[in-house]
Amino acid sequence: MTAAGSVWYLPALADLRAGADRPLSRRTAAIACLTGWGTLGTVALVLLVATAWWMPAAVAAVGGPAAAALRIGAAVRHAGEQREAARQWAQLSHAPLSADAHRPRGAVAALAVAGPAAGAAAAVAPAVIVTVPALVVGLFLVIAVRHTRMVRRATASHGHHRGR
Repeated sequence: MTAAGSVWYLPALADLRAGADRPLSRRTAAIACLTGWGTLGTVALVLLVATAWWMPAAVAAVGGPAAAALRIGAAVRHAGEQREAARQWAQLSHAPLSADAHRPRGAVAALAVAGPAAGAAAAVAPAVIVTVPALVVGLFLVIAVRHTRMVRRATASHGHHRGR
């Protein structure tokens, strides 16, 4: 079960590796996740080696509340970060853009056409990446087969003349 939890603890590890690129609330939540899964893994190991029931219970009694406290702290911190972001957005001016700042209709039309065209090109690119090398290999195989046949014919006719 602990190994199956990788869908949770591997992204948590990635959040921690990202460091300051992630908000503090997300990193705290990642630590909580790792603490919880680490507790579960440690309980499983202690169950395998310990004979007394209180040992895995003690590990669970320490790790479980620690993970819960970290997760609650992350949720409180996330709510504070959301309030701060809302306050910062509210402070931005909402004045309308000047006439010079608007994009001309041609630029908008070009962007509307370029997006689907880029998507189609991206869809075709993998086919080209796979097809072109296959065609090159196929061409070389045809050349090799033709060359082998020509060498056999030349060898056969050369050997046939010797026997006379």
